[in-house]
Amino acid sequence: MHIALYKPDIPQNTAAIIRLSACLNLKIHIIEPCGFDLHDARFRRVVMDYLGFSRIFRYDDYDKFLSKNKKKRIVLMTTKAKKNYHKFNFKKNDILLFGRESAGVPENLHKTIKNKVKVPINKKTRSLNVAITVAIISAEALRQNNLLK
Repeated sequence: MHIALYKPDIPQNTAAIIRLSACLNLKIHIIEPCGFDLHDARFRRVVMDYLGFSRIFRYDDYDKFLSKNKKKRIVLMTTKAKKNYHKFNFKKNDILLFGRESAGVPENLHKTIKNKVKVPINKKTRSLNVAITVAIISAEALRQNNLLK
């Protein structure tokens, strides 16, 4: 199972997601540019020694990410999706794509990605923290594919 972060801009969120990936054996794909330096003290404080347990792939841009992952299905997590995550059938080799905290993914990516899901939330709120969303979606995708140990 794969997690992709599109131009993440909050170091603590990215670090928490990397920690989660280490614990749940997920591969992490970071689509650059990040909104912070991966040597940022805030990033290091949260990620601690979990970097060594993570499989992280970095890409200069979305096109390079796509060219290296042609055979995998991309599933976009977005508050704009119509389908709830628990009603979606995840596959073992899916890449779960999460947008930038400040802006999501650009409209052209929304148009080109077929599979989109959301976590249903209170209509009075905008969105969940991206690290929390990654944990919720990843747990369900792993459960559906009997990958939880």
